[in-house]
Amino acid sequence: MFYVYVIYSEKLRKRYIDRTDDLLSRIKQHNNGGSNFTSRGMPWKLIYYEAFLVKKDAIVEEKFLKTGKGREGLKFLLKNTAEELGL
Repeated sequence: MFYVYVIYSEKLRKRYIDRTDDLLSRIKQHNNGGSNFTSRGMPWKLIYYEAFLVKKDAIVEEKFLKTGKGREGLKFLLKNTAEELGL
């Protein structure tokens, strides 16, 4: 399986979108400082993920979620989560 995920840092008040083939391991890596880009924002909360059978589909979805339309879609989809987290 391949995953596209969104994590959130309350410390930075930012979301981070990425993809992986091992979701649990990757989230642990973000929260153990194993990623230079996200190490400042620990702890990170997993707020959304999608699973794909084909890697190419995950790549396409990751790229889409990083566009304006994709961010708007996430905002609509995660409306209640955004309210709870104060996004």
